[in-house]
Amino acid sequence: MTVVDAHHHVWDLSVRDQGWITGPELAPLRRDFTMKDLEPEAAAAGVDGTVLVQTVTVPEETPEFLALAAGHDLIAGVVGWTDLTRPDAAEELARLRELPGGRYLKGIRHQVQGESDPEWLLRPDVRRGLAAVADAGLVYDLVVLPHQLPACVRAAAALPGLTFVLDHLGKPPVASGTLEPWASGLCALAALPNTVAKLSGLVTEADLTSWTVEDLRPYAEVALEAFGPGRLMYGSDWPVSTLGVTYGGTLDLTRRLTDPHDHSQILRATATRVYGL
Repeated sequence: MTVVDAHHHVWDLSVRDQGWITGPELAPLRRDFTMKDLEPEAAAAGVDGTVLVQTVTVPEETPEFLALAAGHDLIAGVVGWTDLTRPDAAEELARLRELPGGRYLKGIRHQVQGESDPEWLLRPDVRRGLAAVADAGLVYDLVVLPHQLPACVRAAAALPGLTFVLDHLGKPPVASGTLEPWASGLCALAALPNTVAKLSGLVTEADLTSWTVEDLRPYAEVALEAFGPGRLMYGSDWPVSTLGVTYGGTLDLTRRLTDPHDHSQILRATATRVYGL
């Protein structure tokens, strides 16, 4: 694979509503976004492998995504969802892998950013579910806010056999221009060897109407220093990213924020290794 896009979504509003798409700022996302929309964009950008990531916490979506992956050469892996708190989480993961396209299941994600408990990841039932993810040979994607990073650190330290993938660099406060306490939390997570991160989603944390590359650079530099290129991967966050940048623009932005010598790792090798693509 020349370039791997390690983070994108699709949805069909006639199949399922995306309840998080609310308010005028997100109005452009309130339509269908399908693989037919993405494939020409990816081809034009030179992307030949992607990771399709869950969007809503319902059990039906992951089987649909696995079947979709089986029918599209572009999709190399799926990060799905299952209820980690269910006592039979291990059996459910095994069931998912037996479904059509089950071999594409590479990881699990939950919308931790929406949990009111900042230590949700540390609950005993969640930890049991995370252990099941590790035992299944899958990775766990973290979609969290900066104040939840300390719990991520403790969870990753408690489960050294599970690889944690931090989506969108933990959503730093780009629009405000501040680094702390996000930077300290990110660096604490990066200090653990079983963690990696995605250079993704930065534009949508910035001012959508006036952002510049230099607005994003300090956050990318913190991540590069903390994780190094061998533990960072490119993700478009399409179609959410279209609120502020084109699909090809996300790849161009990643190249501009990183050293050309690191591109083979950030744009391909890290995602291929971590997700087993």
